[in-house]
Amino acid sequence: METAAWPGVFREGRDLFTVNGLPGERVYGERLVVRDGVEYRLWDPFRSKLAALVLRTPAPRLASRVETVLYLGAAHGTTVSHVSDLWPGAAIFAVEKSPTAFARLLALARRRRNLFPILADAQLPERYAADVGRVEVLYQDVAQRNQATIFAENARVSLASDGVGILMLKIRSVSQRRPAVAIVRDARAEIEASGFAVRSEVALAPFAREHAALLVAPRSTVR
Repeated sequence: METAAWPGVFREGRDLFTVNGLPGERVYGERLVVRDGVEYRLWDPFRSKLAALVLRTPAPRLASRVETVLYLGAAHGTTVSHVSDLWPGAAIFAVEKSPTAFARLLALARRRRNLFPILADAQLPERYAADVGRVEVLYQDVAQRNQATIFAENARVSLASDGVGILMLKIRSVSQRRPAVAIVRDARAEIEASGFAVRSEVALAPFAREHAALLVAPRSTVR
């Protein structure tokens, strides 16, 4: 097993893995492998846009120590379970507004002690910002037309000065008709108008078609 370009991610051939935070347990039927006494979970880029991003770009500049992560749109917990593996010493706050999805997320959190689920709408960060505090990593994957607005508002109230934000922009959730390039351009403009800098823009095809990842930082940290 080789270390990948992102901290906490490993590769074997073309496959990505994270160290299983709960050895012996699967979250969504993923394959488990043991190498040199360590159990790893297969991380499928066709099921997780964050895994796709890992394959498509080097890791962003992260804080020297990641203590808190805010994950918006955690759904059933597929990707957030790997985030839990990546930063086992961090508090992972996972926001989800669907009660049905939240039930499964809550069950996952009962087993993963660093995962803290929040039943809330990401459009209303004032309902959880005080509990979460400032975070080193802000990750968003929500299917809303105003995705950039949601991200910018959460970044404003939660992203630490040395933090990094990752917006998984679902292009066709914004508009079915407008050109993808215009949607991404407008999202970048809105985020930058809110006082942040978009460090890079990464297309996620072929793993997730018509999705783009925007890697964001507070403007004061960009040189």
